[in-house]
Amino acid sequence: MKPSDLLIPTPAGLHCPMADAYVDPVRPVERALITHAHSDHARAGHGSVLATAETLAIMAARLGDDFCRTQQAVSLGETLDLGGVRVRFHPAGHVLGSAQIAFEAGGLRIVASGDYKRQADPTCMPFEPVPCDVFISEATFALPVFRHPDPGHEIGKLLVSLALFPERTHLVGAYSLGKAQRLIAMLRRAGHDAPIHLHGAMEKVTRLYEDRGIALGDLRLVRETAPRDLAGRVVLCPPGAMHDLWARKMPEPLTAYASGWMRIRARARQSGAELPLVVSDHADWPDLQRTILETGCSELWVTHGQEDALVHWATGEGLKARPLHMVGYGEEEA
Repeated sequence: MKPSDLLIPTPAGLHCPMADAYVDPVRPVERALITHAHSDHARAGHGSVLATAETLAIMAARLGDDFCRTQQAVSLGETLDLGGVRVRFHPAGHVLGSAQIAFEAGGLRIVASGDYKRQADPTCMPFEPVPCDVFISEATFALPVFRHPDPGHEIGKLLVSLALFPERTHLVGAYSLGKAQRLIAMLRRAGHDAPIHLHGAMEKVTRLYEDRGIALGDLRLVRETAPRDLAGRVVLCPPGAMHDLWARKMPEPLTAYASGWMRIRARARQSGAELPLVVSDHADWPDLQRTILETGCSELWVTHGQEDALVHWATGEGLKARPLHMVGYGEEEA
């Protein structure tokens, strides 16, 4: 069996003809296998959706209960038989419920990793390397310049700033799914037990994390708090809200932005953040390399991001590698 017999790139997304299923399709299909609930991977309108229970719950919270006709929760480690293809979900370490999806038939195994990271995250299961013949990797931060620091160091920078400027609201821009909850959990682990305040757009998903047993401490909504009471507090909001009128009502807001892109000085300046925090939910250059080698794959497919650099490196390592030029998957951290 050839890899193209098991999984092929199409305009709708990666398609497994034998299972008649698509991975993270960008347009409505009859059967969709979803790696995680970020909006560039999880869309409404499919006939049936198979995903982890956490991903299905987040999709329902963000897209409405009728986001598909039927849904099936798949446990991590559970094996399904779809048209003679053994399909198995493995932890991806990206956000709550995120999974890699392995396809196996005819002695061939292909792993579609979705988005993933290797750094520790108290809000989701860690990435699990899966031995395979073909590994399908993202390449969001696939350039040598991207070497993410210890996230604990970045949280330390935020705590030092809170101590230095207790009169200022620390307004932190962070993606609403995954990044915000990870920051809260890391702040708690670092001993920050003061109330943390949320933009309303983050409420549903954050409460869902708590419902899944992830302790995030005292959380309050900005809209229910007097502006004067936000002095010296951490306020989390989507990056697009950092410079809105909404933010100007806070006491001397000090803006921070948590993203892997803050490694690039030009991007940090462009964000307008006084305190760039290099915290990413994607693998950096060394972790991409390490992960690909750990799978033992002989062939690498690269879906989106800095495809050419990763393909060039993999070819130099003796792997057969190619970019897939998939359209529709963006930078949720941008």
